[in-house]
Amino acid sequence: MIRAYKFLMRPTVRQEQALGEMLRDHCSLYNGALQERRDAHRHASKTSVKYRQQSAQLKEIRAFDPERQGRWSFSSQQATLRRLDKAFSAFFRRVKSGDTPGYPRFRGVNWFDTVDFPKDGDGCRWDSTPHDPVTRVRFQGVGHVKVNQHRAVIGKVKTVSVKREGCKWFVVLTAEQPQPEPLPATGSAVGIDLGIASFLTDSNGVHVANPRHARKAAAKLEAAQQALSRFPRRKAKDRTRNHQRAVDKVAQLHGKVRRQRLDHAHKTALSLVREHDFIAHEDLKIRNMSKAPAPKLDPDQPGAFLPNGAAAKAGLNRSIADAGWGVFLAILNAKAESAGREVMAVNPRNTSRSCPECGHTAKENRPTQEKFRCLSCGHRAHADVVGATNVLRAGLVRRDANQA
Repeated sequence: MIRAYKFLMRPTVRQEQALGEMLRDHCSLYNGALQERRDAHRHASKTSVKYRQQSAQLKEIRAFDPERQGRWSFSSQQATLRRLDKAFSAFFRRVKSGDTPGYPRFRGVNWFDTVDFPKDGDGCRWDSTPHDPVTRVRFQGVGHVKVNQHRAVIGKVKTVSVKREGCKWFVVLTAEQPQPEPLPATGSAVGIDLGIASFLTDSNGVHVANPRHARKAAAKLEAAQQALSRFPRRKAKDRTRNHQRAVDKVAQLHGKVRRQRLDHAHKTALSLVREHDFIAHEDLKIRNMSKAPAPKLDPDQPGAFLPNGAAAKAGLNRSIADAGWGVFLAILNAKAESAGREVMAVNPRNTSRSCPECGHTAKENRPTQEKFRCLSCGHRAHADVVGATNVLRAGLVRRDANQA
């Protein structure tokens, strides 16, 4: 299996400057390749440019600009071109399926934060000073950068990536390692219902509180954003020190919220994986759930709009984003795969409206957000527990059908 490791780097001032220049030049390469594809498509001949053609031009680009593009690893530049090619492949796939296309966009220097090295030893070297007690990673054009390696890397390192998050730099490794031994069987199966009031409710009636990290940090974020708004928009190189401090403050607060959300997701997923052999959850379309409501035109007043509940929906969307369901489900699936557990996604339709006792389904069965009362048999329970119970039953049925 392939496992990822993420470590904090501690570059010197010159190394940090070189890392920033590397991101800048890869961003320039990405935008130039995107412009070439746009120009080719807009030409009367409707020519299409592919990855192979752009990759073949790298040798000439590096020879023409040796002080910038020629400094960096050839393989990492190929990886940047592949990144653009994947963006176009995803765009055409969405066009074909009828989804919102989302044409690939140009990247600003501050929005291009990752450079990939497809192979360890080709433009980069993990643990480049093995005889030194301090772990270092070497990048072409940057040098040997200190790494805060807080845990051992198991297996053979396959790829290396540089990632910038705010003012911090990270190295991300992927290592190939044998499949770990599965955890001992517990004989337990559980269904989970994700929500806002409670982050998670399982079919056993256990509620996991929603930490609401973004809401708790809202006052500090608001003050930091207001302080930042007093400065006119400038490129990073043109900012004053006070302006840069304001930018860094906002980035630090957002980074802290993100880390808190990840920590909560990891701990909750690990608890589920250790206690249960089978975990069923709702197959949520989170992007659709957090869409803004469509505007309603006022037929009596041209150019005016009727109330559509956008303000209330915006608050709900913030709560959905703060809960981080998508991140949690991704982590749950990864941990379950490593532990030899099974995770099943089921259709969430009517899971909180169907009675687990008699099967009666009606909207009126759930009079409030928390209460469930079946109009047919009178069964009463917490609505989230009912939803989790129905999710578990649907998951077991689907698992049995797949095994058959």
